[in-house]
Amino acid sequence: MRELGGYFGMEKLIHDEFYSELLALNSGSNALLYLLKARDMKKLYIPYYLCDSVSNLLTKYGYEYEYYSVDAQFQPIFDKPLLQGEYLYVVNLYGQVTQEKTRALKTRYDQLILDHSQAFFQKPIKGVDTIYSCRKYFGVPDGAYLATDVVLAETLQQDVSKDRMTHVLGRLEGTASDYYADFRSSNDKLSEAPLRTMSKLTGNIMGAVDYEQANRLRNENYAYLDKQLGQENLLKLTMPEGAFAYPLLVEDGVASRSRLAKQKIYIPLLWPNVLDDCPEGSTEYQYAANILPLPCDQRYTVEDMAYLVDMMKKQLV
Repeated sequence: MRELGGYFGMEKLIHDEFYSELLALNSGSNALLYLLKARDMKKLYIPYYLCDSVSNLLTKYGYEYEYYSVDAQFQPIFDKPLLQGEYLYVVNLYGQVTQEKTRALKTRYDQLILDHSQAFFQKPIKGVDTIYSCRKYFGVPDGAYLATDVVLAETLQQDVSKDRMTHVLGRLEGTASDYYADFRSSNDKLSEAPLRTMSKLTGNIMGAVDYEQANRLRNENYAYLDKQLGQENLLKLTMPEGAFAYPLLVEDGVASRSRLAKQKIYIPLLWPNVLDDCPEGSTEYQYAANILPLPCDQRYTVEDMAYLVDMMKKQLV
């Protein structure tokens, strides 16, 4: 029986998604699970330099996996032949796996999955399974897009996001620190969520994002940070499209994060599990500990970046 009348819910916003032609799912991890099932995969090769949500997912569902290393430019160091049912999982870290490099990887390995959690605005290449995360770029609690030509022979229910929205709404009208516990709780809930399609709530918001402005501001802010901090940066970078963040490699990232947090500049550690799993002298350990992913997203302008640069230079003296 349908409902008529009563109080109003959230308005249906304009529906103009950036990736309207892709499969809309409830999380990046579940987009990977979709591929694992649909392609009947047996084994996945994954980078050490990666959030443990992927290895946790593979363990939970009984898939075999093996680690590989990345080089100083975030490119995979991998020379094994891939057998039937084996795939190489490549993370496009800070958007440094360009379209040209993606095509080269596809030619070399063929059985390839590309994780674009840090490269939302880099379009997929035909024939390459590509995963996009919504919440890494926009104010939503969940959501992912999947570019693939394979169809999973299962009927998926639609997810519900309302109980994971507290931190998103809270930060709009409050501060990040006030709602950090809710943010962590939302992450925990999402990690346990089954494979489903994108929720109405997340789809509603993603359809109304000003993507042109978001992309432009990210590009402008990244370019400004690189101009101001490029000399101090120990990384050699390629300018990405619609940057996830500006990765600044410093000598002592742990201390820098602590000092910046006292100034209410919050720089995440991507990813703490790497510090436990990798030797201290490895590229992965050094990058996890000492790369500062500076925010350069659409919430900010060049004036904000100038303030950030000023604070950074005081910390790097």
